[in-house]
Amino acid sequence: MCAMTEPFPDIADHGLIGDLQSVALVSTAGSVDWFCAPRFDSPSIFASLLDREKGGYFRIHAAGEGMRVKQMYFPQTAVLITRFMSEAGVGEVIDFMPVADEPTVPTPNRLLVRAIRMVRGELTFRVECRPRFDYGRRQHTATGYPHGVRFESGDTSAALHGLGGDVLDGDDVDTSLTLKAGALRMLVFETEPESAPHELTSARGTRLFRETVAFWREWIGRSTYRGRWREAVERSSMVLKLLQYAPTGALVAAPTAALPEQLGGVRNWDYRYTWIRDSSFSIDALLALGHSEEALGFILWAGDRVVEQVGEASGPLKIMYRIDGSSDLEELTLDHFEGYAGSRPVHIGNGAADQLQLDIYGEAIDALAIGERVRAIGHPGWTKLVSIIDWLADNWDQPDEGVWETRGGRKDFTYGRIMCWVAFDRAIRMAVERGRPAPLEKWTAARDAVYQQVFTRCWNPDRRAFTQYPGTDVLDAITLLMPIVGMISPQDPMWLSTLDAITDELVTDSLVYRYNPSASPDGLPGAEGTFSLCSFFYVRALTDAGRLDEARYAFEKMLTYGNHVGLYAEEIDPAGLQLGNFPQAFTHLALIRAAISLDAALNAHPAGAQQQQQPAGARTGVLS
Repeated sequence: MCAMTEPFPDIADHGLIGDLQSVALVSTAGSVDWFCAPRFDSPSIFASLLDREKGGYFRIHAAGEGMRVKQMYFPQTAVLITRFMSEAGVGEVIDFMPVADEPTVPTPNRLLVRAIRMVRGELTFRVECRPRFDYGRRQHTATGYPHGVRFESGDTSAALHGLGGDVLDGDDVDTSLTLKAGALRMLVFETEPESAPHELTSARGTRLFRETVAFWREWIGRSTYRGRWREAVERSSMVLKLLQYAPTGALVAAPTAALPEQLGGVRNWDYRYTWIRDSSFSIDALLALGHSEEALGFILWAGDRVVEQVGEASGPLKIMYRIDGSSDLEELTLDHFEGYAGSRPVHIGNGAADQLQLDIYGEAIDALAIGERVRAIGHPGWTKLVSIIDWLADNWDQPDEGVWETRGGRKDFTYGRIMCWVAFDRAIRMAVERGRPAPLEKWTAARDAVYQQVFTRCWNPDRRAFTQYPGTDVLDAITLLMPIVGMISPQDPMWLSTLDAITDELVTDSLVYRYNPSASPDGLPGAEGTFSLCSFFYVRALTDAGRLDEARYAFEKMLTYGNHVGLYAEEIDPAGLQLGNFPQAFTHLALIRAAISLDAALNAHPAGAQQQQQPAGARTGVLS
């Protein structure tokens, strides 16, 4: 059987489509290179991003001399268009996943609609559909029908509708279609089909297209953002919507697994789960855009985790869960997969789930506090929350694995302390403002003790900066959140000095490294690129410090690092390549918040941005 022989495409050479229960990545070559069904964390059916031979793919592309390809989104939608252009003709592959009438009801049926539309001239399109079920670990059979093909793999099935006749290459589909101007051919890949493969008429395909376009335009029309970077913000908000599992409200960190943080390296993790941290920040971003329904969905999901309290050694909360709220994330390796560009091992599941990361308590409680704008916490939820804060008051002063899930041992990470302060601060406010019963004296004492530790032990007077943990001179870009969460004034001399130190050591051409792994060993070999969400946090820190010209330059520079349709992976390497799982929700929500904050500051100082700047030596002030 034929396998894909071309080199791995760049991670960024993909667009994203989805139906609020799963997604697919479609390359600029017209190939579905990643698709898991029936939901984000299910085994893959197409995974050529992780193995060109064994992963499986569904490719539709035009052959011919001088073929040029462009990919774009149909405006204000999650409908993707891959356009093939040559002297012989122009044709398009239009990809989308229709959203069900009741997307909050989980179903096994996923539909990948792939329409081939000829604009002018005549082109021949090659169609290859080569599924590889269960991460390529299970064989399948294919049966041809007059109008399609049915694939069977154990208790799993799928169908390709709209393509019958002599199209089989063994148990895969490989055929060609020659189309002339005006032709429209509709193909649908369906998981767990309820009927035999059938033809999809142009009329029905057109109706599905219009309904999908209408869904996305109606949804994006609810946004309240009218700022300078509307296109980038709308695309980022659509990414968040695509990555939120509608039946539960949980937001996956990214829809992919094992895409490397360093080409050929071992930092290859599975991100198809819901991190308390990432999702909590999304509430603020979604509410800021006016998307209260999506924010409420996660608030309810997070509230359930607070009530359940399944954590053990990691505390009452785990740092991540599956999208259904379960906590079994056993980490395994797919040894039969070569890995993206030879980056091995290929991980599924995530062993970091059982780590102790104290910062998640601050992020979760902050999210619930913000969420009270749309849904107040009930008495049972408050009772459980009190028990969590009580636990934190007894346990905050211990080392943990930290926000970056390092595997080099526990430390007294500064960011963990910062977010413990946030947890106590927000819980106290919720108790006082709504007259709820709480051991305020205990919580206040813990809050103040955390504050004192951060401003004494975590401050390095020689570096004139808050460092990654006490006793080190290593900087960590996550401390950029310190003024954003309100623990320090953005104009405080101690903070301005820290911001200067981060600028000098971790920032390169507006891109921000999260830390220097050679100076702070994290238990893993190799290096990594700049961390895109930290780059957007940097924009916010510059904005709040009044350095608006620098903030705008850094923000607009970051926009140039997005891919051809405005999507971001986790990291960017020195050559500008996107690395890590793709697209990353955390990066897109950080982009949204940076845009909103910078817009507000520029509107408040329309002609005074330059006047906000100060010489570098004058920014830090006197610290003694």
